[in-house]
Parts: sequence; C-alpha cells; structure tokens
Amino acid sequence: MAHTAVIAGVGPGLGESLARKFAAEDCQVALFARSADYIDELAADLPDPGEGLAVQTDLTDADQIRDGFEAVRNEFGPVDILVNHASAASWKGLMDLDVEEFERSWEVNGRGAFICSQEAVGDMLEIDGGTVIFTGATSAVRSLGGAIGFTAAKFAARGMAMDIAQEFGPEGVHVAHVVIDGQIDTPGVHDQFPDREDETFLDPDEMAETYWHLVEQDDVSTQPFEVHITNGPQNSEFI
Repeated sequence: MAHTAVIAGVGPGLGESLARKFAAEDCQVALFARSADYIDELAADLPDPGEGLAVQTDLTDADQIRDGFEAVRNEFGPVDILVNHASAASWKGLMDLDVEEFERSWEVNGRGAFICSQEAVGDMLEIDGGTVIFTGATSAVRSLGGAIGFTAAKFAARGMAMDIAQEFGPEGVHVAHVVIDGQIDTPGVHDQFPDREDETFLDPDEMAETYWHLVEQDDVSTQPFEVHITNGPQNSEFI
C-alpha cells in the first residue's frame, strides 16, 4: 500500500525535492503552502508512480490546517508520513524584535507543527504507525545570538519532536529531527551569496534522500532521532 505523506510548508528547494523524492517512492503526496499557484503546478508535475494533491494552507491558522488534513484523508486516506517543514525566520535580537514578529515565528515553527503533528499522529495510531520528521536548523541546538524569535521557535519544535518521540515511539510512530547546518541551494541563493563556491551549498535532492532513509527506518528498536546535515564543520554563519 502506498504511503500518504503531508509536507507542511513547500517551496522551491528542499520542500520541492522532498515532494519529488517521496512521489518517486510511490507516495501520495499532499503539499501544504500558502502559494496556491506554485503547489498546483508542483502537484501536477510530480514523478510517477506517486500522486500529488495541492492544499492551500496558512500554517498559522489552526482551522485551515485541520481542514487540510481532512482534505488529504478524503483524497488519499490516513496520513502515515508528516514532514513539519514550514519555517518563519526573524533575524533580530532581543531589543529589536517586537511581539508580533516573535509570535509569527512561533506560530509557524511551533504551533503549526503542533497541530500538524496532532492530526498526523492521530491517523498513525489508527493504522500501523508512521513517521514524523521535523526540519530543524543550527539554531535548534545552539543559539548564535541576534535571532531570538527564530531560535526560540526552533528550540520549541525540537523539544516537541523529542516529546512526541518518547510518547509515541512505542506505538510505532518514528519521530526524527533533522538539523540543517548550512545554506540550501535554492533559486536565487547564488546571487545572494556571489562569493561562495558551489560546494558550500547543500544539495536539496541529496538532502531528500536522507529524509526518505528516515522513513524507511521503521524498526521500533533502532529508530534514530536526530540527524545533522552539513557540508563540513559547523559554521556560525549558518543558522
């Protein structure tokens, strides 16, 4: 039976690579994002044998998230793979960040992932388990200073991942947290960093292979929790 995967937060780069990789592995892939045109085109262009479903969703809106999961169930059935991939960055320090900006980071990285996980794990408990993957960042494990909203939100998401893993691992739900320690090769990033060599960027297609490997590792007794993806030693400019 084909897997049903929800990728919560899809855009050019790693989100798209995850969708293409999962579809190539015969998954039914639901794409959650606010940009309807982009995910409509991507859903129609996913490789065989997978299927795509575009679900326009604001991941700060609890009702839209729950409605999105219901749309996936109606189209594909229960969800057994979730990637909490959405991220809202705020590159300001304590004295410069206002409450609204702080809450925006938390709403996407924290609350949005919480609601998505509730919906997906509820399905997984009714079937034969599943996989929940959180996309993290360097700031999820070590604060770098000057990005307090992003750091707080990513720490929160990592803590949620740990808690879900401990609570539901024995029920067959594999939870993993992926620390991305580097700059992903996305459209326009070379113009943003013109002085960097190509090999300093992380290849999103290769990263997607790591995510799929986590899905395949379904032995309850040997489930890895945290994976770091980097192109070399940890670098303080990567957050």
